[in-house]
Amino acid sequence: MKPEILTAKHRLGLGGVAIGTAFENITDEQAHEILTTVWDAGIRYYDTSPWYGLTKSERRFGEFLKGKDRNEFIFSTKVGRLFNEVPQSEVPPTMWKNPLNYDFRHDYTADAIKRSIADSLQRTGLNHIDIVYIHDLSEDQVGDRYPYFLKQAKEGAFKVLSELRDQGIIKAWGMGVNKIEPILDCIEAADPDICLSATQYSILEHEDAVDRLLPAVRKAGVKLVSGAGYNSGYIAGRERYNYKDVIPKGMEEKRSRMMAIAEKYNTNIIDAALHFVLAADEFASIIPGASRSDQVHDNVKALHADIPKGFWQELKAEGLIYGKAQVPD
Repeated sequence: MKPEILTAKHRLGLGGVAIGTAFENITDEQAHEILTTVWDAGIRYYDTSPWYGLTKSERRFGEFLKGKDRNEFIFSTKVGRLFNEVPQSEVPPTMWKNPLNYDFRHDYTADAIKRSIADSLQRTGLNHIDIVYIHDLSEDQVGDRYPYFLKQAKEGAFKVLSELRDQGIIKAWGMGVNKIEPILDCIEAADPDICLSATQYSILEHEDAVDRLLPAVRKAGVKLVSGAGYNSGYIAGRERYNYKDVIPKGMEEKRSRMMAIAEKYNTNIIDAALHFVLAADEFASIIPGASRSDQVHDNVKALHADIPKGFWQELKAEGLIYGKAQVPD
């Protein structure tokens, strides 16, 4: 049985995508205010990546956590890209609204993983990283180079991260991806502990994960963390879905129907979305991002919300939730 890195007090964490200026140009002062709100709310699991804002998110977390008791929080970051500083004119176009002046390349070799971890420690100022996720080793990110990079990771990242875990340098490792296949491939080839499952499991879209992902991780004893459990804001009313502007066909009607049923039971779809993810035994934590402090308060409030049983029964009766999906008791 693998040790539990994330316990009941880490059920709600904070994802660092928004802190990295994914959707708007959050200033250093705004980021500090959000992180202060998160800390004061008792949230103690933080996830980021050097990819977010081209190292900006990591630096902001590090600046905030400076002086905090290192035993009080769990921190995860990611490997798979290496960054080098460049003139502003050479910064590649990305999703970030105000990134730092860096270029990057994908690299999943053992040496690259060691360098990436060392770079993250230097940027954050932390003395260790608890969980390391192998980031974006997935066809939606690397395209037809996926087999090449998967082979590179099998010979490099998978082995070196297991060694670092066994040496006690990190506590756990796994995949941090938007697709199911890379997690299944990793489980088949190595011994991960915990995987960050982004855009795979939400109240709006979860059928494939219920059928293929959850049975596989359960059998392997691997836990999951939910990234994009709100479909990157779509559940909250944003007109983007899983970080893209294209909304899947029929999703607007599905969201509207769920919102109407939620109103009938005097609840809301955001609270329900959080509880839906955490109802699955395989999920240890959900890590919504925040671009404003009030969103942090809303997430904490959602965690403690009481969702009527009839709400879940009606969603299942209407076929809005897959019949085999777990829902809260």
